[in-house]
Amino acid sequence: SSPGTDNRWRHVRRLLERAGPLGGPEFEPDPELFSAIRSDLVQILVVGAGGLGCEMLKDLALSGFVNLHLIDMDTIDLSNLNRQFLFRPKDIGRPKAVVAAEFVERRVSGCRVTPHFGKLEDKPLEFYKQFMCIVCGLDSVQASVIPLIDGGTQGFQGHCRVVRAHATPCLECTADLYSSTQQGFPLCTLAHTPRLPEHCIEFARIMQWPQEWPFGEEVPVDGDDPHHVDWIRTEACKRARQFGIREPDFRLTQGVVKHIIPAVASTNAVISAQCVTEVFKAITGCYPLLNNFANFSDIEGVAVNVVPLERNPQCDVCGQPPPKPLTFNSRDSLQTVINQLKSEHGMTRPSLTACVEGRDVTLYMDLSFLRDQLADNLDKSLAELGLLSNTVLNVTDSAQSGMKPVTFVLNLEDGMET
Repeated sequence: SSPGTDNRWRHVRRLLERAGPLGGPEFEPDPELFSAIRSDLVQILVVGAGGLGCEMLKDLALSGFVNLHLIDMDTIDLSNLNRQFLFRPKDIGRPKAVVAAEFVERRVSGCRVTPHFGKLEDKPLEFYKQFMCIVCGLDSVQASVIPLIDGGTQGFQGHCRVVRAHATPCLECTADLYSSTQQGFPLCTLAHTPRLPEHCIEFARIMQWPQEWPFGEEVPVDGDDPHHVDWIRTEACKRARQFGIREPDFRLTQGVVKHIIPAVASTNAVISAQCVTEVFKAITGCYPLLNNFANFSDIEGVAVNVVPLERNPQCDVCGQPPPKPLTFNSRDSLQTVINQLKSEHGMTRPSLTACVEGRDVTLYMDLSFLRDQLADNLDKSLAELGLLSNTVLNVTDSAQSGMKPVTFVLNLEDGMET
């Protein structure tokens, strides 16, 4: 490599080639660590190519990683250009993932970015298993054994968190931290004592629109229709003049109608830096990971605090107790297993599923429309069904609504292990 290229990574090398008082307990400085993160073996997935995702992709490339993947389902819109700096006017209409990948590859020599234009849920589980770390600006990916570095921003506030299987809370544990609804204004304020242009806009949207139906009976407000937004703005201006309030413009009106939260580039930069630092630490082990949720706010000065969130023992995703053992003979029938679930575990109508040869299989389900189709399985032996020792059975009781699935692990006294 050229002297200029080596000079670019000198600070990264210092982190990996020198020990320090804040280093991880098992970290051993080694020049080969830098070669490792520059290899194809270290694959990192970036989820989302919005304002935060663009920052993350850039930071990862400039941290030395060369094998990056980027997934996003959106195309570039004119409104993206003010904060998503990897895009240009000529890119409008093209997939964000593709354009961002091309830009970073041009600017950072040796870095390869593989774009994936589509939805997260369209990718199979095997796709995610290939990565050493996942970093995202979305709250929609569950961590398995792969560390998940999650970031999010909202105006002048943001967060960075580290999710590790069996060590930290999963996303579902703390779902109540993320509000799913936009905070509104009290109706009494809108109707009697408006003080802000936003109050007048909401009054026109919530109260006047359903009374007048300006674009036809039962036609809802469409924040992307300029005629709808302009009607609300006109009515809001009339009300604003009545109460001596500043009249709203079109942009403010559309922002209130669509609940648009202004994106601040500096907030994205800070949270991206936090997230990429955690990715670097997770892969190299050079420093301990964040424990485990960092809040950032620069509304009034700069405030950062770290909170060690705790796991929810009742969490449907990671709060499951360890599997209970079930001991049988491989020649025993599935009906024998069901009988024991009823007699020893208090179940009434158990339904069983298991992973057999890498596929999720429904062994039996005590529901009217499936009972006849699966009845033949009851007389089959566990061996005939492909069940081996250490196979995990997921059991629910259809007679108990709201019951969490219970996991059991098979112990076949004469059977082969999985």
